[in-house]
Amino acid sequence: MNKVHILPPDVIAKIAAGEAVDRPASVVKELLENAIDAGATSIEVHLKDAGKELIHIKDNGSGITRVDLEKIFQRHATSKISAIEDLEKLHSMGFRGEALYSIAAVSDVTLNSRTSTDEGWQIHIRGGIRQNLEPAALAQVGTDIKIAELFFNTPARRKFLKNNTSELNQILNVVLPYALIYPDKRFLLTHAGKTILDLRPAPSCIDRTAAALNVPMNHLLETDQEFVEEHIRVRMILGNINLQRPRRNLQFIFVNNRPVDSRNLSFNLNDVYKLILPPGVYGAFIVNILLDPANVDVNIHPTKREVRLKDEGRTISLLRRMVEYQLMHKGNPKLVNYMSFPNVEDPAIGGALVGNPGGDLPADQLIFAPGQFNLRHPERSEGSFLKRDSSLRPADFTQNDTMPLDFQLFGQENTLRSKFARGRFVGAFLQKYLLFEADESLLIVDQHAAQERIMFEKFKNQIESAQVESQPLLTPLLLKLTPQEKIAWEEVQEKLTTAGIETTQFDDDTIAVQTQPLLLKNIETVVRTLLSGADAPRLDKDTLARRACKASVVAGDKLDITQADHQRNQLLECKDPFTCPHGRPTVIEVNQTFLDRQFLRT
Repeated sequence: MNKVHILPPDVIAKIAAGEAVDRPASVVKELLENAIDAGATSIEVHLKDAGKELIHIKDNGSGITRVDLEKIFQRHATSKISAIEDLEKLHSMGFRGEALYSIAAVSDVTLNSRTSTDEGWQIHIRGGIRQNLEPAALAQVGTDIKIAELFFNTPARRKFLKNNTSELNQILNVVLPYALIYPDKRFLLTHAGKTILDLRPAPSCIDRTAAALNVPMNHLLETDQEFVEEHIRVRMILGNINLQRPRRNLQFIFVNNRPVDSRNLSFNLNDVYKLILPPGVYGAFIVNILLDPANVDVNIHPTKREVRLKDEGRTISLLRRMVEYQLMHKGNPKLVNYMSFPNVEDPAIGGALVGNPGGDLPADQLIFAPGQFNLRHPERSEGSFLKRDSSLRPADFTQNDTMPLDFQLFGQENTLRSKFARGRFVGAFLQKYLLFEADESLLIVDQHAAQERIMFEKFKNQIESAQVESQPLLTPLLLKLTPQEKIAWEEVQEKLTTAGIETTQFDDDTIAVQTQPLLLKNIETVVRTLLSGADAPRLDKDTLARRACKASVVAGDKLDITQADHQRNQLLECKDPFTCPHGRPTVIEVNQTFLDRQFLRT
């Protein structure tokens, strides 16, 4: 019996569609790029049910003739290239000829278009099969396309779509980069009749950036530099030290005006920002690298988001130099020394606690109010163990792991909890680890992870008991929100209130924070962190507390014996004292046998 057979055309079409179209945002991206390639100066995107029911895009581009309408929904039909050599001089957004074919294979498509030399025409395709092609009365040149019932014939794909807020955020993440890089075009985005984004043509990129991201223009630095020998031109808009976010949602990278994802470029740009920003926050930047199309490969993936640059190392070196110069010479930087702090008295602990880094930060940038244990940590970064999905848990380490048998995590609380309780504080290492001596063991405490556990449980208990201690702000804190944050805020107002954070709408782009929990400081960072996740509506009490504490707790203080003992006692009162809220250990044990082995005593 033959086992190999040729797949039927409808199956091939659906498989191919899955490569280019996996959610409504993918459809919006492909159609946006078509409108831009058509020279449109006005692009409207109207959505229903976050694009699951309808994606309606209108543009005033050059339009499509009747002859081309008969071809464009066929696979590999494109007007952008005709030979392999064209890939080395590519200037258009699209070129594969797969987008419309893939979209039509999994939806119901009605496209109306008119050129300046032809009357209007309409084509209707459902599930990849053409229903009709007929004249249409259109008032102006351009294209009007409606994508309805997305994935109606691929229910497995449809059921994996997320809630409307998540899908709408994904669409915003698609539209915003194009709006930033094309300030001369109008971009309108609506959902269920409500305007989400309405950006009129702007005189410059910096004006468009301020309007699109809702940030003050005086916090932005603009530069444009050409490197003749390298045949590269770089245009940048950088946020100065005043633009700080808990996530990288104000960072955009382009190559030849095309939005791209590049971990290498992103890492190096953020590495420069570490020179001026406090730990745990990220800067804002829009970087557009213009170079010969022959020196960039965009044909790696159907989404065209991944690119390869020729001599990428040299390009990165130029970028780092440009960013560092702008931030250090024009951004009014404040270099913070995290190793030297003035002391303030905290009566709750009975000893000196660290206050402002450098001694000159305003009071509203302190992490905890007086009476609350305050820790600062200079190495809190995305590469640390603080990731929420970390798999490093004490129970995961066994005797077969690379960790020596004599160098183990706490796991048997019935014996080790008591050992930790009677441990004697003997000192600290790197203002990061507290050392306790107990019997024949050295107990090492990560003071930052320990404090996160303490604050997390306190805050979570207050939320669960509906007794969050909060205080009204004398002057409400006004926060201008990005489009994504506005969507999230509308969904989670009640959950913010549950966490002791009262907010009201001040204007279309701004909310007013009226109260804040006593346990948490730097309320702006907390609010932005809670609004920055795509799954914000799904915040449960546990996640809400974890995110809030992560936004507020940082560490790095030099603790004396009183403070170390105080933290140890608070940690022992926790239900789960030996892991932080993100899953990494708070305490490890090094016993005498391990040390003897290292010194060749055995």
